[in-house]
Amino acid sequence: MFSRLRPLGVVGLGVGGVVVGYLAGNHKTVAHNSWTTNFKPTTPWDWNWDRRDPSSLIEPTTKPDGTLNKSALKKNETDDEKTERATCKATRYILLVRHGQYNLDGATDKERTLTQLGEEQARLTGERLNELDLPITRLVYSTMTRATQTAQIMMKHMKQIDTVETSDLLREGAPIPPEPPLGGWKPERHQFFADGARIEAAFRSYMHRAPPSQTTDSYEVIVCHANVIRYIVCRALQFVPEGWLRMSLHNGSVTMLVIRPDGRVSIRQLGECGHMPPNKLSLT
Repeated sequence: MFSRLRPLGVVGLGVGGVVVGYLAGNHKTVAHNSWTTNFKPTTPWDWNWDRRDPSSLIEPTTKPDGTLNKSALKKNETDDEKTERATCKATRYILLVRHGQYNLDGATDKERTLTQLGEEQARLTGERLNELDLPITRLVYSTMTRATQTAQIMMKHMKQIDTVETSDLLREGAPIPPEPPLGGWKPERHQFFADGARIEAAFRSYMHRAPPSQTTDSYEVIVCHANVIRYIVCRALQFVPEGWLRMSLHNGSVTMLVIRPDGRVSIRQLGECGHMPPNKLSLT
C-alpha cells in the first residue's frame, strides 16, 4: 500500500514546496494595525489650529514670489530670530465651570436665577478651586444671570483674582446641529446660524496658546454653560464639533483643558464633580 501511495506523496511534497516557495518568494503577508508604523491617522492634528504658530506671526524676509520683503529687512532680524521671538514658551490651563442649578420656570433670563441648591453648588466649586491652590490670575464669566451669580459666589470662597471679566460671547445657545439629533430638542435653523457664530467666536477668543511674551504657565477660569463648554471641548480636541451633545455635565462641574506651547491640546478632566456630595448633584 505504501508503494502505491509513494508517488502521490512525492507529488504532494512537490506541490507543497511550490506553494511555500511562491508565498515566501513572491507574496509577503503583512498585518497593518494601529500600533505599527504603517498606521495613518484618520484626521492629522492641525498644529496651527489657533493661527498662532510662529510661521503665522512673523513677517518673512522673502515674499511668496521669491522677491525680498523690504519692510521685513528693515527690522534687521533673521527669520530664525523672528521665529524665536514669536515662539510660545508657556502652557495655559483653562478651567471651564458650568453654572449651578437654576430656576427653569423663569420666563426671562433675569428670572432664571440660581436655586438654593445652585448657590450651594457654586460655593462648593469655589471652595474646591481654592483647595487646589492654583495660581489663578483671570476669571471670565457669561453675562447670563445663572453664570454671573455662580461666578460671584465662587469668588467669595477663592483667593483674590487679578483680572475678572464678563463676556456676551459665552452666553448659552445652540452651537451646531448635533449628530445624532435629539428628538425633543430642535431649535430653529436660524438659532444655530446666530448662536453658532457667536460660540465659535468665544472659542477663538479664549482657546489659544499663550502669547510669546508670556514666560510662565497660567491658570484661568471660565464660568459659562453646558452647550458652550461641550462645543469648546470638541473644537479644542479637534473632534467633530457636531458630537458636542454626546457629553453631559453636572452643575458646578469643572473641565480642564491644557494648551501646550507647541499647539498640542489635552483634556485633564471633563465634568469633574467629585467635590460635591451625592445629594448636591444635578444636571439642569
